[in-house]
Amino acid sequence: MSSIATLPIIDLDVFLLSTDDKQRISECEKAADALIRYGALILHDSRVEEEDNSKFLDLLEDYFAQPIELLEQDVHPELHYQIGATLENTEKPKCAVHEPCLNVIKRLEPSERPLDISGHNTDPKSRFFWRMTIPPPYETAFPSINSPNVVPKAFKGRWEDVLGKWGSTMKQAVNDLARMTAVGLGLEQTFFSEAAKYGPHILAPTASNLEKHGKKNTILAGFHTDLNFLTIHGRSRYPGLNIWARNTGKRIPVVFPKEGKFLLVQAGKQLEHITGGLIKAGYHEVVVNDATLAAMARRAESHPDRPQIRISSTFFYHLSSDYDLIPITRLTEKAAEHDSGQLLGFDEERTIYEPIKVGQQVQNELKHIALMA
Repeated sequence: MSSIATLPIIDLDVFLLSTDDKQRISECEKAADALIRYGALILHDSRVEEEDNSKFLDLLEDYFAQPIELLEQDVHPELHYQIGATLENTEKPKCAVHEPCLNVIKRLEPSERPLDISGHNTDPKSRFFWRMTIPPPYETAFPSINSPNVVPKAFKGRWEDVLGKWGSTMKQAVNDLARMTAVGLGLEQTFFSEAAKYGPHILAPTASNLEKHGKKNTILAGFHTDLNFLTIHGRSRYPGLNIWARNTGKRIPVVFPKEGKFLLVQAGKQLEHITGGLIKAGYHEVVVNDATLAAMARRAESHPDRPQIRISSTFFYHLSSDYDLIPITRLTEKAAEHDSGQLLGFDEERTIYEPIKVGQQVQNELKHIALMA
């Protein structure tokens, strides 16, 4: 099994601080290439403060340790769970029933396949969606995925500050990476960031109660891709995230570098669509494995009074809902060249990316994962 060292490390500081244009462009090309080849990368950003992530994880552990009747007050199925809480056993992994995705699994080497999701109905994970957006200066055609936030009653005051601070760190990092990626693909620097200016960006901590679901080989989030443009993660206290590199088809257990200010970034479906498949949305799963169990044992010893709840420090970066998602012709042509050149580590069926509004694309994906009727 590969290690996270196989993922390229991209230095955002070079892009933001270097006065050497050749060095900046080279780092941008490296970022784009990493997303093309792996669908993921490790991002170094000196602005990251690990203390902010720690406060965020503490707060979310406390929130999800509340009684179910309190969590239920924050659930909004009428808004397709796009703000507030989503409780356990609500969201279905798309790949459990989506034929093209199941075919990807079949084409992987047996030793590199995800845990079997064929009998896995819904994920035993909970979520909280906290929107971090700039309201559009126009009436959106997709109000249900651009709704105002829900603030949990018991955490009012602290909630906005903690989520706002850590969410802003991840948002600025992923927005800057979107600019790097545009440059690396030969586009105007602001091509993606302007398209995402009014996007329904979501700070989206995902919670898995390991006291209930901490048995080895439990699937916490079944094999899937993300529907948004880019997903960025801070450190979790419990391992268990596996990703699949596009160029090798190998499963990679995500391990952050031990020291330094690092974030993990994965490509999503909106980026795949606009690049005509040149960059593919990254497949991933979250499971309980030996590393998870070891972290549980360490945490129980060092913090015996804390709940054993795995929180993912995750931010979903979206293009604006009313943006026309149209593949860029020359990137689509490059995608065909890469496919014929056997870049893929596993075969995939060729996808036709039809023009579509981003909001409609999001709604279509929400139906696949049982969050929208």
